[in-house]
Amino acid sequence: MKAFRKSSLSVLVLVVMFVFVLAACSGNNDKDASSNTPASTNGSTEPASTDEGKPDNSKEVKIVGYVLGEAPKGMPDVLAALNEKLKKDINATVELNYIGWGDVGSKYPLVLASGQDVDFVFAADWNFYVSEANKGSFLPLEENMLKSFMPKYYAKQDPAAYKAAEVNGKQYMIPTTTPDRKVGVVVLRQDILDQVGLTNPTKMSELEPYFAAIKKDYPDMTPLNLDSQYDLPAPFGALVQEKFAYPGAPHDSGDPSGVGVYTDQEDASGKILSITDEPIQGSFKYAAETMKKWYDAGYVNKNPYSNKIRSKDNFCEGKSGVAFANSIDVQSMLASCQDKGIETYIMPVLSPSGHAPSNSWLNNGVAIAANSKNPDRALQALDLIMQDESYVYLMYYGIEGKNYAITADDKLTLPEGVTSENNSYPADAAGFWFVDKDLFKPNADWTDAYVELNNQIKDYLLPATYLGFTFNSESVKSEIANLKNVSSQYFLPIAIGAVKDVNQSFDTLVSKMNAAGIDKVKKEVETQAAAFLANKG
Repeated sequence: MKAFRKSSLSVLVLVVMFVFVLAACSGNNDKDASSNTPASTNGSTEPASTDEGKPDNSKEVKIVGYVLGEAPKGMPDVLAALNEKLKKDINATVELNYIGWGDVGSKYPLVLASGQDVDFVFAADWNFYVSEANKGSFLPLEENMLKSFMPKYYAKQDPAAYKAAEVNGKQYMIPTTTPDRKVGVVVLRQDILDQVGLTNPTKMSELEPYFAAIKKDYPDMTPLNLDSQYDLPAPFGALVQEKFAYPGAPHDSGDPSGVGVYTDQEDASGKILSITDEPIQGSFKYAAETMKKWYDAGYVNKNPYSNKIRSKDNFCEGKSGVAFANSIDVQSMLASCQDKGIETYIMPVLSPSGHAPSNSWLNNGVAIAANSKNPDRALQALDLIMQDESYVYLMYYGIEGKNYAITADDKLTLPEGVTSENNSYPADAAGFWFVDKDLFKPNADWTDAYVELNNQIKDYLLPATYLGFTFNSESVKSEIANLKNVSSQYFLPIAIGAVKDVNQSFDTLVSKMNAAGIDKVKKEVETQAAAFLANKG
C-alpha cells in the first residue's frame, strides 16, 4: 500500500497526499496494437479455446506474478495450497514475487521493462497504472476476454469499472469488484496519551505533548519513525489536511516524493491549483513549519530515506510512537498490540469538514503484462483468486485451521494457540487487496476501537470530485520526470522538517518547479480535468 499500502505505501498506500505522476522512459504503444485474442498477442502456440468454446488447458503452464509488499512467513505453504488447487482447476501453477515498499519506485517499472517473465502484476491508479499503460507495459483487455476467461469476475463487475480503467480508449487493468471502504488512520498508544492528559485528539497538530513524553521517557522509541515510502509524507499530509480538504489530484503515481498540482476533492467545481496558490501555499507552509519544529526537537527519525520498515510494523514493538496506516491494513497490527497488552487509540485522518474521499475501482487491481506468455491462463487464475470464495480466503487469510478459523456464529477468528503475533499469514498482509471483499465474514477478534471506527467509516466517506478520473501524462512526461527529480531533492526535506529555513526552502522549491515546467503540467491537467467534468455532467 496497501499500501502505501495500501495507505499503505500505506501507503499507503494511501500514499495519501502528495503523489504525482512519475513518468518513466519514453515508450510507444505499437506493441499494444495486436489481435484481440490473448493467444495471438504473445505468440503462444496454445489455442485459446476448444471447439466447445471453453479454454483449452491441456498443457500445464507456470504463471509468474508480482505483488507489492513483503511475503508473509507462511506464504510457501499458502502458495503450495494455491498451486494444488490451480493445478486441479486450470492445470497451472503460480510463481509469486514481491516488490518491497521501499523499492516500488525503482523496481516496479524495471520489472515491466526488463523483458523477464511476467504474466500479471498488481496495478492501481496510485501505482504507475497510467504511465505504464502509456509505455505499452500492459496487455490491452477487451470485454470478450473477460467474459471468456474470467466469467466469475465478469458476472460481478460493474461495467463502469471498465470505463474508469481506460487509457487512450483501451482498458489495461482488471479493477477490483469491491473498492476499498477505508480512511487513513494515525494509531497512538493510549497509556502515553493518558500520561500527558490528551483526551480524544483529532488532529496531528495536537500530538506535540505526546511526542515530548516519548522523547523524554521512552529512549528506545522514536515518536515519528518514518519509512521511505508509505510513512514519509504522512505526518506532513495530515497537517496539511487540517487546513485543506484532502489536496489530492487525479494523478497516477506511486511515488510519495511527487509534488505538483492539486485540487480540493470536496470542491465540486474541481478547480486545479498549483503549489503557490492558496490555500495550498498556506497549508504547506503551516505543515512545513510544524514538521521543522518536530524534527529539530528529535521527534522524527533522522534518515527516513533509508528506512524500509513501516511505522505500523514496529509500533507494537515499542520502536515507533505513531503508526500510519489505513483502516483496513491496520487490523492485524491492532490485534498484535492487544495480544501484548498495549491499548491503542485510532485517530482517522479527515478533512476540516470531517470527511475522506472514497476510493475508486482503480485503487486495487491487476494487469496482464504485455509480454505475458500465458495471458489466457493468467486471466483464469485471477478469476479464481479474485472471485472464488475458497481462493479468496486462501490468499487473503491463509490456510483454515492454521491461519484462521470460523466460529460457530460464522465469524473469522484465529485457531487455538495462534495469535496475531505468531500467525504466519496475517490477514491483508500478502498483497492480494484486489479480491472480492464482499465475501469476507465479520471478524470476532476486532478490538472495540476498531469496531467503532469501522462503523463510522461509511459516514466519513464522500465521493471525490475526480473519482474515476486518471490523468494521462504522455504529453508532459518530460516535465513530470523533471518535477519528480525536483521534489525528491527539494520537497522531501521540507516534508520531514530537515531544513534550516522553511520560507527560503519553499521559495527554492517553487523556483525549481517553475523551471521544471509546472505551468505546462498544470495546463494539461486543467484540460483533461475539464473534459472529465464535462462528460461527467
